[in-house]
Amino acid sequence: MKDGVNGVALGVFIFFFLAVTVLGFLAARWRRAENEHSLDEWGLGGRSFGTWITWFLLGGDLYTAYTFVAVPAAIYAAGASGFFAVPYTILVYPLIFTFLPRLWSVSHRHGYVTTSDFVRGRFGSKGLSLAVAVTGILATMPYIALQLVGIQAVLDVMGVGGGENTNWFIKDLPLLIAFGVLAAYTYSSGLRAPALIAFVKDTLIYIVIAVAIIYIPIKLGGFDDVFAKAGQAFDQVNPATGKPRGALAPPEAGQWTYATLALGSALALFMYPHSITATLSSRSREVIRRNTTILPLYSLMLGLLALLGFMAIAAGVKVSNGQLAIPQLFEDMFPDWFTGVAFAAIGIGALVPAAIMSIAAANLFTRNIYKDFIKPNATAAEETKVSKLVSLLVKVGALVFVLTMDKTVAINFQLLGGIWILQTFPALVGGLFTRWFHRWALLAGWAVGMVYGTAAAYGVASPTQKHFGGSAKEIPGIGEIGYIGLTAFVLNVLVTVVLTVVLKALKAPEGIDETKPSDYTADSGDPGVQVELPPATAGAGH
Repeated sequence: MKDGVNGVALGVFIFFFLAVTVLGFLAARWRRAENEHSLDEWGLGGRSFGTWITWFLLGGDLYTAYTFVAVPAAIYAAGASGFFAVPYTILVYPLIFTFLPRLWSVSHRHGYVTTSDFVRGRFGSKGLSLAVAVTGILATMPYIALQLVGIQAVLDVMGVGGGENTNWFIKDLPLLIAFGVLAAYTYSSGLRAPALIAFVKDTLIYIVIAVAIIYIPIKLGGFDDVFAKAGQAFDQVNPATGKPRGALAPPEAGQWTYATLALGSALALFMYPHSITATLSSRSREVIRRNTTILPLYSLMLGLLALLGFMAIAAGVKVSNGQLAIPQLFEDMFPDWFTGVAFAAIGIGALVPAAIMSIAAANLFTRNIYKDFIKPNATAAEETKVSKLVSLLVKVGALVFVLTMDKTVAINFQLLGGIWILQTFPALVGGLFTRWFHRWALLAGWAVGMVYGTAAAYGVASPTQKHFGGSAKEIPGIGEIGYIGLTAFVLNVLVTVVLTVVLKALKAPEGIDETKPSDYTADSGDPGVQVELPPATAGAGH
């Protein structure tokens, strides 16, 4: 580890950071429409993005700084069990190919901005819509916080901000500056800012991974030596547990957990509000379908990135916080100037998803809380103003989270967010294919899944839990049941199905469905179409 501030790396980092800051503010003029004071324009980029912009935007949205820091860090800490992120990002694309085009079509036809808009329109239930919105906001907050953790990890390794005894304001000043810039250009440019910056972010990431996967193994003597040294390190017994530190392949006892975590994570990924926001910004149904076929390129990159965890072990990287392992590996192995490039890729990789997440959370609050319950007659301009302000508040909340809480707590909350967001799957995906489910049954199923998932996660979460272990639960007499989120999801579906049968038998009142079958297969056919919000659905609930 190098002492003091790495001036060259810091200079390169600042150069790229300033470049994307300029891009972020210029984005306000990019593809600007006449009716710029609307949520469609600020929050969805005018619903006008084509295949490549959407690809970069979704890639920048889903493959975050936390991904680039935490996935190899999990492998550095526990071995191959951390690879679960690779199969789940492979599983997710055939899955979303079946339902995202339908969601785009119905949202385009009715002017839906959020998943809660669709749920309200499909099932005629403001209560169910509110449950989906609150879940989305809760699940997104710690996710944004972890993007700031990624930036903070890079700044710590560069030696910026001082040591542990430094005044807290001086120590966190670089992070505060980064946050301020992010907040400013998101407020100004909306979704166009991360869409434009995503080009820079993804290009840098691909360059860094391509260089790292070739250059670092050469310096370490080849992949044979890398795996040999990693295997030796994992064979060592952890004094705290009395068990080996990890393994190069998931042990038999952990394979069920590995499989369920991968499947549950795949089901949850596109339930997150930021994933849907990036999707609905596309200009046509075909853009979504094409993207589901080319996004797996990111999974290839993620598989290579995960190997950096083994390389950090082989390189002898020693850090007290596993999240610093990969930034420290870059600083130890790369020339200073390229270390700056790598750190810039991670830092910018945090800004893009953090911007999209804050916009998505703000849209949920504005459309499904503010307009549905506080001011139903809010104009489009008022909606946009509220969304802008809420996006700032969301980022402030995430910043407070990072500055005041232990990072392990942030990670556990993010894991809990994945459990929570998965409970919206029956209402959203189920609603896209059938109207059979009863709205009250869906709400009850959601509540059961949320309560069980939260209680079960609380039972295993602790400051000593690693990223992987905090997601699984073992029941005495039954054994390992795998990923808590998937178990909660199964309970959710069972309750929903049983109660739907009961409520239909009792002839409980159904909500009004404002959609029709043709809405789910329609395409604009016009790349330049601009969606106007129909008066019948603009904030109306049944």
